[in-house]
Amino acid sequence: MSSSQVPILEVQNLKVYFPIRSGLFRRTSGWIRAVDDVSFRLRKGTTTGLVGESGSGKTTIGRAILRLIPITSGKIFYEGKEIVSLSSKEFRPYRKKIQMVFQDPYNSLNPRLTIEQTIGEALEIHFPQLNRRQRRDRIAELLNKVGLKAEHMDRYPHEFSGGQRQRIGIARALAVEPDLLVCDEPVSALDVSVQAQIVNLLMDLQAELGLTYLFISHDLALVEHISDMVLVLQSGKLVEAAPAEEIYRNPRHPYTQKLLEAVPKL
Repeated sequence: MSSSQVPILEVQNLKVYFPIRSGLFRRTSGWIRAVDDVSFRLRKGTTTGLVGESGSGKTTIGRAILRLIPITSGKIFYEGKEIVSLSSKEFRPYRKKIQMVFQDPYNSLNPRLTIEQTIGEALEIHFPQLNRRQRRDRIAELLNKVGLKAEHMDRYPHEFSGGQRQRIGIARALAVEPDLLVCDEPVSALDVSVQAQIVNLLMDLQAELGLTYLFISHDLALVEHISDMVLVLQSGKLVEAAPAEEIYRNPRHPYTQKLLEAVPKL
């Protein structure tokens, strides 16, 4: 396989089990199979939608990719390099390459930090060569890119609307110049009127920067609008994977059909 054909991310037989503890000594009495033998690939510069009902394991997959939770078994490759077995120090460069946009834009921002401090933290860690003026210039550039203004950097999260806070979260994710964004229900906590603005922003950024998205959502209508490929997850198992057009025109799995039937018809 040539370098141009190597997927930016490949997940092989991923399992994430959580222990069920019971009794006085909290012994493990069973396991919750949050993700059960899931495999897929992401092609560079594309959007892959990961859909399923609440509790299907979508967010767990996203967090496992970023090593925010331990995995039970399986392999994850980034541009052909296996990253699960890496030490924390070895994995650090990949934290620049893979970033996450979280579901709740308020809880994902520290209320005690200004926007400059929030975005500046990532710049200090990953670009220590930048001085204060260079960091402020970079933060101003990022805010402008997501539709905010340079003067916003001196404000605190509570001074912004939900949509603006999510734009800040996107700016923070972009600060380290990633190639892959895991977008975990990035608009589900926002008003319907704002959702389209954020989705359009993500699509514009992808076109400009060549980003790859894993777009996690329970909203199949939204996923259809933004995705090239769609993965359907049911109770931790991948039950269908196909190009978006095919999924919506000819869903094969009964669970996919059920999800599509629940989409409101306009």
